[in-house]
Amino acid sequence: MEKILGDVFTWSWFSEPHGYNFNSLLIPDPRGNICIDPVEPSDEVLSELVRIGVSRILITNRNHVRAANRIRERTGARSYIHPDDAAYAKGQGSMLDGEFREGETIGALEVIGVSGKSPGEVALLWPDRRTLIVGDAVIGNPPGRLGMLRERVMDDPARLRRSVQQLLALDFDTILVGDGVSVIGNAKQRLKELVDSFKLT
Repeated sequence: MEKILGDVFTWSWFSEPHGYNFNSLLIPDPRGNICIDPVEPSDEVLSELVRIGVSRILITNRNHVRAANRIRERTGARSYIHPDDAAYAKGQGSMLDGEFREGETIGALEVIGVSGKSPGEVALLWPDRRTLIVGDAVIGNPPGRLGMLRERVMDDPARLRRSVQQLLALDFDTILVGDGVSVIGNAKQRLKELVDSFKLT
């Protein structure tokens, strides 16, 4: 694992078909550490997660179940997803313990709805760090810029573009992405550049 933003841990898995990393985060929290969208960990990373402790696993969308079951089993953490994506995730074998909704606060994180790629897609705003954590709403590709996944994997591309545009109303300077390379600093400008490229309908 590596550190990002000082005390946040991250580990990645390189996707050959996509040509970029899938990323996981471990957010420190005195009420219990929070793991977000965990990809398959190496044995070393898994041992470190067990040592550090994981209380909650937050899955930002139905396709980011990834290695949540394995980490849940080894750490005793509880897994959560938005209810609109829960049935699909369960159908993929995900072991879920609960749900979260837009407007809720989980530790230091606020749940922000960004439906469109899937109905239950969420982002997580960390106000104290002026940081936005995204799953598949936007991706960090090419490095240093923000982009979107291909429309064929989106349920409702126009809705997702509107959801992403609404993120500009939030206060953030960094975006940590589930896919690609995160944008540390000046991230709102990078997001505005992406939104400016949309033909919103």
